[in-house]
Amino acid sequence: MPRTVAAMASNLAEAVAAVTAIDPVMAALAEQHGPPVLRGRRTGRSRFEELAESICYQQLAGKAAASIWARVKLAVGEPFTPEAVLAAGFDALRGAGFSRAKAESVLDLAARVHTGEVRLERIGRLDDAGVVKELTVVKGIGPWTAEMFCIFTLGRLDVWPIGDYGVRAGYARAYGLPQLPTPKELLAHGERFSPYRTVAAWYCWRAVSTVTPG
Repeated sequence: MPRTVAAMASNLAEAVAAVTAIDPVMAALAEQHGPPVLRGRRTGRSRFEELAESICYQQLAGKAAASIWARVKLAVGEPFTPEAVLAAGFDALRGAGFSRAKAESVLDLAARVHTGEVRLERIGRLDDAGVVKELTVVKGIGPWTAEMFCIFTLGRLDVWPIGDYGVRAGYARAYGLPQLPTPKELLAHGERFSPYRTVAAWYCWRAVSTVTPG
């Protein structure tokens, strides 16, 4: 059953309370930055569209990605569906500003969703590891993109993206570490925040004053 907005807000409030109660650094970050914003990061009206938008934003500054994404949307048309993307084709995506790799990735995603190999309408029933496994069969979608999908599209509260530079840098700054923790070290550091590690990750992003990815 889909969670109601009220239930989601209640769960997030409980998660923040739990994380800040056990860690004064997180408590200070929460006081400074307020509650995490984990919904509505993407503009898409479907899970497919949000994933395609996430691919667009990979390794690009926000303003540049937003400009390219707007052109891609125009090239594909509305509604932004797997079938519309496949009909538009590679040349239209490239002409709108996608790199070859991103055009191939979005087309691969569209094809796999169209055939039912990737079932986005049911993906919310999987646990986090299952979501990552389901999505990373798509060309160009790695664990990071899948984890961001878990956080910002599915609203999962126990995602700890240990390979994310912003989380590593934010953790180092917040806790006064002389250097960035390795992913393995960060995994160990995050254990105390489970089952609400998403909240800790969000405050690590805030600690380095970066825009949270999605």
